[in-house]
Amino acid sequence: MNSVMHAVDTPLMRRARAANNILASVALFLAITSPCAFAADVGPAWVPPVAPPPYPSSYPPPYSLPYYYNWTGFYVGGNVGVAWDTRTLTDDFFRVSFSTSRSGFVGGGQIGYNWQISPQFVIGVEWMFDGISINSDTERFVGFDGTPLAATESIDWVTTLAARFGWAVNNWLFYGKAGGGWVHETETLINLANGFAVSSSDTRSGWLLGVGIEYGFAPRWTARVEWDHIGLGDDTIVGFTPGDSVILSRHFDMLTFGVNYRF
Repeated sequence: MNSVMHAVDTPLMRRARAANNILASVALFLAITSPCAFAADVGPAWVPPVAPPPYPSSYPPPYSLPYYYNWTGFYVGGNVGVAWDTRTLTDDFFRVSFSTSRSGFVGGGQIGYNWQISPQFVIGVEWMFDGISINSDTERFVGFDGTPLAATESIDWVTTLAARFGWAVNNWLFYGKAGGGWVHETETLINLANGFAVSSSDTRSGWLLGVGIEYGFAPRWTARVEWDHIGLGDDTIVGFTPGDSVILSRHFDMLTFGVNYRF
């Protein structure tokens, strides 16, 4: 029996067994170091990132940030603020110029439409109407016939129609405006001797530029602060001497705070 066992355990057989042991060790090493061996310990295998959802057109209830704010839609609102009317008289013949400014309160409303054409860019159109309490000081003087007279001037209302273009940062909107503005004013002349008064009204038009910041504090409610400048153009008045003319330049400014509701 020893001879048989010795015959089987030859050097060739021992080398074969050694080679098999080496191959088994390599296979075991590869199995242990493969990513699948750790699947149960480290979690699921890596998957490609998922693209973000498309830009939403509405808010899922209940509303809360950081949902993207939706600026598209019709809106209506109100505003209050202050206004300044500035006049500059320039006489080129005598080379003199002086300016006067009046201020007062404004209050009114606005209606418009915004279109958010991308997550950042918003365009729109807005009509705005405000009543104004700006009155000039009463100027007293004597007419050619010696009658005592008094004159006053008041600005009654202002209206604007302008395009809006803005940059949205979620629920913040930084915007500019460009369009036209119309200012209505009334002049009154009073005869102090008998109390008789006559009045005339006029509406002046000009160009408008404005800037503002609007903040969406709820899905359909926004608050804003806005500054508007209306240039009313120049008027040329005949001067006191032949060849002399006086140029009257006017501009109108408003600083308003408003709230809008979007439908």
